[in-house]
Formats: sequence, structure tokens, C-alpha cells
Amino acid sequence: MSDKMRWRYGDMNPVVAAVDSDTVIELGDMLWQDTDDAKPASTLHDWEKFSDNFLGVAMQRSRKGDTALIRVATTGVFEFDCVPETFELGNPVSPDGECAGLQSQMVMKTSSYARAIGRVAKREPTATRNVYVAIYSTVMTGGV
Repeated sequence: MSDKMRWRYGDMNPVVAAVDSDTVIELGDMLWQDTDDAKPASTLHDWEKFSDNFLGVAMQRSRKGDTALIRVATTGVFEFDCVPETFELGNPVSPDGECAGLQSQMVMKTSSYARAIGRVAKREPTATRNVYVAIYSTVMTGGV
């Protein structure tokens, strides 16, 4: 996936996170905290582990070989891609994905709050490919 500014509105409450030099992060990636480093969702296959360690959304990129800290939004409303579906306010969402790994910039509706990283912030009564999500960092705010 390529860099995409996904923030739409609301306080971001940013933090500055470390990234391993071999980790690639794109602007707009959902990130989790692996001990002391931020990593994109695509490096995991486990929704609950991701949700338990959800750090936020990348507001800066990190290329392979970079060692600079990056800014990460821990709250706010972000527009994510999704498989066409309808959404109601408050629906919990998680990163989309199957056994090949989680998607770093795509979400899906979930019935499991243990997998959720946020809630729908704009009702979509007809199937849409983009949804507004209010994110809640588990690491910084305690999560959904």
C-alpha cells in the first residue's frame, strides 16, 4: 500500500515511536507496539494481539534503513478503505485480513471488541468502500 493521509478530524494526541531499521511503515498504516518499536498491522496474523498492542496510525513514513522516530496518532477520526459494506455509528472495526496477514490500511466491521481498534464515526447506510473510524490506541488510551 502507498502513503495516504487518512486523518480527517479530531485530536490526534500524537506520540513519537521508535522503528526498527528493517521495518517499512507507510503514512496511514495502523501500527502496533512490539516491545519498544512500532510495526505495521501487516506484520501480524493475530487480531487480538494487534488490538491488545494497538499504538495508532502512522503520521510519518519510515523506509528500510531509517532509524528516525516517527509521529503516531493515538486518537482522532481516520478514513480507511474497506470491502463494500454498510456501517452504523459505533460499529466496532478491526484491521481487515485473513491468514496471509492483517491489512495495514484497510478495516472491516467486527462483532468482537477484543479485535476492535475503533468505532465507526460516520453512518453509511449504503455499501461504501471507505469508512470514517474514531481510533483508540490501546497502548495510550486503553482502547475501545
